[in-house]
Amino acid sequence: MAEKKIKIKMIRSASGSTVRQRKTLLGLGLKKMNRPRILNDTPAIRGMIAKVAHLLCVEHA
Repeated sequence: MAEKKIKIKMIRSASGSTVRQRKTLLGLGLKKMNRPRILNDTPAIRGMIAKVAHLLCVEHA
């Protein structure tokens, strides 16, 4: 069975955010704005997304 995928994109700048939030964005593979990443939908990834949800746009891929 195929794994579920989600598409995330940084839509707000990381400037002004905490160091922990910036490291979370890098952990998700988001370095620049409006560059989408397709990741596996796991609880770990969902937790990281929840920490920086105000900076992201999340869609089902």
